[in-house]
Amino acid sequence: MSRHVVIVGAGPAGLAAAEHALRAGARVTVLDQADTPGGQYHRMLPEAFKARHPDRIQHGWAEFARRRRVLDHPRCRWWPASTVWALDRTDKTLHVLRGQADGGGRRRITLDPDALILATGAHDRTLPFPGWELPGVYTAGAAQALAKGERVAIGSRVLVAGAGPFLLPVAESLLGVGAEVVAVLEANPFATVGKGWSSRPWRLAAHAGKAGELARYAAALARQRVPYRFGRAVVEARGADRVREVVTAKVRADWSVVAGTERTYEVDAVCVGHGFVPQPELAVAAGCLLDNGFVQVDGDQRTTVEGVFAAGEITGIGGAVTSAAEGVVAGCVAAGGTPDRALVRERDRALAFAGRLAAAHPIGSAWRGWLDEDTIVCRCEETTYGELTRAVQAPSCPGSHALKLGTRAGLGPCQGRMCGPTVSELRGGAERHHRPIAQPIRLGELAEPKETSA
Repeated sequence: MSRHVVIVGAGPAGLAAAEHALRAGARVTVLDQADTPGGQYHRMLPEAFKARHPDRIQHGWAEFARRRRVLDHPRCRWWPASTVWALDRTDKTLHVLRGQADGGGRRRITLDPDALILATGAHDRTLPFPGWELPGVYTAGAAQALAKGERVAIGSRVLVAGAGPFLLPVAESLLGVGAEVVAVLEANPFATVGKGWSSRPWRLAAHAGKAGELARYAAALARQRVPYRFGRAVVEARGADRVREVVTAKVRADWSVVAGTERTYEVDAVCVGHGFVPQPELAVAAGCLLDNGFVQVDGDQRTTVEGVFAAGEITGIGGAVTSAAEGVVAGCVAAGGTPDRALVRERDRALAFAGRLAAAHPIGSAWRGWLDEDTIVCRCEETTYGELTRAVQAPSCPGSHALKLGTRAGLGPCQGRMCGPTVSELRGGAERHHRPIAQPIRLGELAEPKETSA
């Protein structure tokens, strides 16, 4: 009997894994919390407002349209609006809630796969700064999601800032829905970015497609006369009821502020993104080892737990092409097949691109110099930078659990997804804890004894 492969996540990695697991003869179940496949990269408009020509607003649409057809394969089950809220470490049983997160009547179902592929992706990392909790301050991913998924602009006059090439498609998406983008600010100086991308230039030919994509984004900004500045960062947002202006400053390679270089922009919205943070909650629940927050995998995308594979941004940040290449290998191996050498080489080339990305757009170590005593770090619990630093420097030197209980940082509704990396850095180390309940579930749903097996 063919192997049953369950894939959590229907972004570029998950869809590629499904395609190649099916090619290897497996039965496949694909789950995603969203109603439609594609993840953040291929976020689509609701069916009632779908675009007539999606290829004009979606990069790589043709490849995505081809790959998403695997969900209609007779050996594939597609479960949208499905959340894995718990994972049993002993037998790899997945506990799933099917139904809209904000709706009633969600069904509890269990899955017992022969192989599990985790392609849960990543979310924005946003470093705190004074005023970042004001209405009108968005993560770059949220701004793009509203623009691509709802055709809604976060404001009429917007500043885009942070680090990494993701700022470019975000700015393009905002321009596409009628927003005025006053500037795009990359915190890393030109020398840092240039050194990262120009290392071993003879290998750049393998990434010509990505270069063309970046050139297209740059051309879109140029047509709208949107300035792109290196070595500048948002260090403060101001306003009473919402953001009214932002203060930017020139920063050095370590992201320390150069005094006297401050400049103020009048805006009604700002979106900031300082790279991405993986979402390894299910991998941690399964017992997989992490390396600097990312899931450890071998050359076949196997994790350190038998029968569990990982692909995409939870193994390292490299973009959609890298995620899909890892998904190809994971899907083939999880189904019991052997990946073609050409597929492995393609994955390795994509990983090399991810290495360049990390080298060209690092997070400087001196960013905490932007903060003051009253800067809120945990927005859910309104824990300030001063409270955290005093707790960390206390003679008792509390561990992460005691730090959470003492300051409540990370105990709010987002469960540390926004502030977790920042709090970990402030205390000098990154830690991930296994939460028996990986995603929110209502008490009534948890108490419901009826749970059906799929």
